[in-house]
Amino acid sequence: MATVLLTGGAGFIGSFIAKELLRKKHRVVIYDSFIQYISPLDSLYQFYLKERLKDIRSSVVIERGDTRDKSHVAHFIAKHRPNHIIHLAALPIADLSDNNPEEALSTILTGTVNLLEAIRDIGGVDRFVYASSSMVYGDFHLEPIKENHPKNPKDIYGGTKLAGEILTQAYGRRFGIEYTIVRPSAVYGPTDSNQRVSQIFLESAFANKQLILHGGGQERLDFTYVEDVAVGFTLATFSKKAANEIFNITYGQGRSLKEFSDILKNYFPNLKTVELPRSRYRPKRGTLDIGKAKRLLNYQPKYNLEKGIRQYKKFIEQSGALKLMGIKSPLHPLTRLRRKHHKGQS
Repeated sequence: MATVLLTGGAGFIGSFIAKELLRKKHRVVIYDSFIQYISPLDSLYQFYLKERLKDIRSSVVIERGDTRDKSHVAHFIAKHRPNHIIHLAALPIADLSDNNPEEALSTILTGTVNLLEAIRDIGGVDRFVYASSSMVYGDFHLEPIKENHPKNPKDIYGGTKLAGEILTQAYGRRFGIEYTIVRPSAVYGPTDSNQRVSQIFLESAFANKQLILHGGGQERLDFTYVEDVAVGFTLATFSKKAANEIFNITYGQGRSLKEFSDILKNYFPNLKTVELPRSRYRPKRGTLDIGKAKRLLNYQPKYNLEKGIRQYKKFIEQSGALKLMGIKSPLHPLTRLRRKHHKGQS
């Protein structure tokens, strides 16, 4: 059993990784600032935070802290002596980074350097896992793109994530710190509270609001269900073959926003969409090659977009989130049929 420190471990992705680590019988230590990036007037952050931690709260160590606080980071690592560190803590959304560049730089770069410095000074950490992003590639020129595809980020988020990769590799070469870099893409699923496109689409569908399809909905993303991402991070953390390597951890299939909306129409037949022009600053994306992760990590994602949306929708219906959003929970078609049947017998 290893001790794994998760920065940002109470977040959307982090909490799923924590559950996967516990399932593998590891000791999990969560270090999280509990910062809310979306206005509390428009967010279910507090509700989803409780949902994330309700089944694991008694099984993990949780401490509030900010990776930008160098002395506190060092103290925390010295106190818990983790064997592995998975570093997720950062300003999580590209648009937010463009609007708050100083915070993006401090949370992503300063936080990463503080952790690497603590590892260098204290020692005892077998591997540092850095959560990067597919946004480091910028426009996709070839598909599916491999990890060695040119990196030309088009926004602050991608730029700072790439800088974090470079710093991680530099510390690894200079000070012998073993690392693994993971690049997820378009992660979606239960308890997301940061207004990613998948969350916006699902919640808009429940609220009977039209979906906005920029560029006619032809933009393609490699949507990746959060449970698959959690498994991928865990494999990257412990596999000997992952040492000092970089991996795309996605589903491995680009799907358009129109396809996403069409899947939702199977559940919400009256769903309306509206088309708006596509921003020229948004990188052209698509399918990532996950062959390396399959080969070296035995990574096998299980959730295609149809299955993932079905699971995500089921969670929203059953969690109580609809009530907090002021939306009456729709009856499942089978429930309506049963009620109609019973009414006919009465």
